[in-house]
Amino acid sequence: MAAPNGQSGQIPVIDLSGPEQTVATELVDAATTYGFVYIKSLGQDIPVEAIDSIFALSKKFFSSPIEEKEPCKIQENNRGWVGMHAETLDPKTQRWMGDFKEAMNLGGFLDGKAQQPLPPVFEDHEPELYAFQKYCQTMMNKILDLFAVGLEVSSPTEGSKYFSNRHGPEPTPCTLRLLHYPTLPSNIEIQPKVDIRAGAHSDYGSITLLFQRPGQPGLEILPPSSSTTPPEWTPVPVFPPGTESDPSPPILVNIGDLLSYWTNNLFKSTVHRVVFPAGGKEAAEDRYSIAYFGHPIGETVLEAVPSEKTKALAGKGDSGVKAMTAHEHLMSRLKATYLGMYKDEGDEKEK
Repeated sequence: MAAPNGQSGQIPVIDLSGPEQTVATELVDAATTYGFVYIKSLGQDIPVEAIDSIFALSKKFFSSPIEEKEPCKIQENNRGWVGMHAETLDPKTQRWMGDFKEAMNLGGFLDGKAQQPLPPVFEDHEPELYAFQKYCQTMMNKILDLFAVGLEVSSPTEGSKYFSNRHGPEPTPCTLRLLHYPTLPSNIEIQPKVDIRAGAHSDYGSITLLFQRPGQPGLEILPPSSSTTPPEWTPVPVFPPGTESDPSPPILVNIGDLLSYWTNNLFKSTVHRVVFPAGGKEAAEDRYSIAYFGHPIGETVLEAVPSEKTKALAGKGDSGVKAMTAHEHLMSRLKATYLGMYKDEGDEKEK
């Protein structure tokens, strides 16, 4: 059953094992109201052991020498290692030094093989990384299918597969991102209001699956439904109330800009950030998370979703969607984050 009114603050907790139509309706309600939802799966869709193993591999990679990371530095295809302060997700607010984090972006696999250079610590774990990506892709497609059911997408040839059909096949355009927010060196002084682990932002793609570790908080959101002006930052616990005894934390799912755009802004792409825990630098232990960023095939045209329910719920008589490709949408967002690495088509390439 879907957890009745299960919420943490304003984020619902939904059990995917309930009746399809009920779960689909609840997911659409969560997407249109909060933009975030906890998925209670208890390891049924993604084995707990697989999650734990990828976290262990992530920790091993981030503790490896920089000489092993540099050859895998991020490229224009958004694949590779992102060093400390390389990203500035909130340039209007943050200081020059950028985010206090590093990351490793892994793109789609083809026939079980990575389509990018892998660091030494990953070389013997390629099948493991591929299997985890497949678990994430399967869960993403399951949620996308439920969204299509809840929106009553009227596609005679695709039905509930309207969204998921545009997110494959291999190599998937989705990104598996390992994240590390390290303990700060003693010689770095932070300004809590402007120096945070990940600046305020919304995600770029369709949906994001976020895996967190118990005892490593820091995620905050600006709830779209907040009654305060301006909205106040709300902490998002790793374990929402009532799930503390679960064998694994629920997976946190949020809507990205692309799916919000695609649904005529019916689904909310909620702004979020990662902050240092209360107590500032002294209280900040290493934090690890794993994000799976769903994204359609680049050639996908983001035109109006064939759903009368989408139009009605959005309160707009027309589609409101100006057609553009998924690739064009992604590039428009990446350029702002990586300060000139990405150019418009026709521009001179970076030397």
